[in-house]
Amino acid sequence: MTAVATVVPETAATGPRLGWLRDRGMGASILVAALSAAFGVILVEVTAYIGAVLQADPLIGDSGTLAVVVGLLSVLLTAVAMYVAAIVTANTFSTIIAGRTRQIALMRLIGATARSQRAQVGRQGFVVGVIGAAIGLLTGLLFAAVGVQVGAQFVANDPTGFSLAQPFIALPVIGVALTTWAAAWAGSRRVLSVTPLQALGGSVERTHDEVSGRPGRHVGAWILLISGAVLLAAGVVIGLITPLGVVVAFFGGILSFTGLVIGSVMFMPPVLRLVGRMFGSSATARLAAENALRYPERSSRMAIGVVMGVTLVTMFAVALESAKALMMNQVDGDVPEGFFAPFDAFAGIMMVLVAVSAVIAAVGLVNLLTIGVVQRRRELGLLRSIGLSNTQVRRMVLLEATHITVAATLTGLVLGVAYGWIAAQSLLGSVPTLPDFEPAGFVLPQIPWIPVAIIVVATAVLTLVAAATPTRLATRVAPVEALAAD
Repeated sequence: MTAVATVVPETAATGPRLGWLRDRGMGASILVAALSAAFGVILVEVTAYIGAVLQADPLIGDSGTLAVVVGLLSVLLTAVAMYVAAIVTANTFSTIIAGRTRQIALMRLIGATARSQRAQVGRQGFVVGVIGAAIGLLTGLLFAAVGVQVGAQFVANDPTGFSLAQPFIALPVIGVALTTWAAAWAGSRRVLSVTPLQALGGSVERTHDEVSGRPGRHVGAWILLISGAVLLAAGVVIGLITPLGVVVAFFGGILSFTGLVIGSVMFMPPVLRLVGRMFGSSATARLAAENALRYPERSSRMAIGVVMGVTLVTMFAVALESAKALMMNQVDGDVPEGFFAPFDAFAGIMMVLVAVSAVIAAVGLVNLLTIGVVQRRRELGLLRSIGLSNTQVRRMVLLEATHITVAATLTGLVLGVAYGWIAAQSLLGSVPTLPDFEPAGFVLPQIPWIPVAIIVVATAVLTLVAAATPTRLATRVAPVEALAAD
């Protein structure tokens, strides 16, 4: 055994070429990439199939408008899924890097540079993206093949000679691989700040004071947030003239939400602090609340994924319900039974598709919470050694998960209602209405309470699922063994 092997144990940096794939977090990152790629492939195939069905229809076969609209929705939803996956992957790699602080510092001690360590993480992200994209491609094609066979039983004008070998399926596959690589690179930026002296310590997240002392990142977040808010306001104003205002509002939403993601360490701690007061003053409740606030980066990473999922679902639900309310106001007398059945079916399909992005965000929460518990073995061992029972430790971890998901759900509901109303207003504000065919003007936001209730129930289930593995891991190791861990 060499001197290097004695100082630096066999890990992701020094073990077999692909041994790092067994590290916690990597499997979930591959799953996130696979879900995104499969979602994109299925949407491409569905779009192509619908276009072929429309062309085979004798009445509307010459019109490509519906196919174009479906294609645009496909591109939009794929982009949203890739955006969510990128943020989840970046947050996962940020947490993994925090857990590798000591290992990276040891490599620095024996001559490795910070940039070479970061390049290694970037390569790992690319491999994760390629593996996930390949799995997603095969899974998506399998589901698409089954869907085509099922569709042939129900579609009157089944297109003959339809092929699953669509050239555009390469776009989401390549996009997911590159997005995962870029997200891993962005999430590994902390490698540049690790010093050799940190080899003496363990896995450490930045504290509240350390995060507050990084004004550069906060400035960037505020610039994105303000720019996005300006575009959102412009979209609402332009929407009073033309439905193209929704395009401006779309880019405003992307910029503003990206600003919220980057600056989550500024915006989420106050919400977490407010929610923490709801859990009482018992020892485990206070520990759970303090853990969420002590290391705001870790808590914000966990929360922002759930915020994204809840915001997306709520946004589409509010926008679709507002559009439906506007149409109902144009109908005189009683609404015929089944009049809105096609619209409701379309809304249901859209909600299911958007829910895929929420599932991706949920995977991120489960992954980050599990990694967080593994990295806190020493802290949990100390709590066990001073008298906390297994039940109290389990309750503390469950309360931490509940704390984060409740805060994220409340934030996502508020953001979703705001973004949903802006989308409806910028799209429908200029639509002519009866009886004088004047523009609709101000569109009242409509909140669909059934989807909101489903979101709350789904969040409760997510909390239990997310906390299942971490609570088991938190009590599996004996206190003495945990205290001896790095």
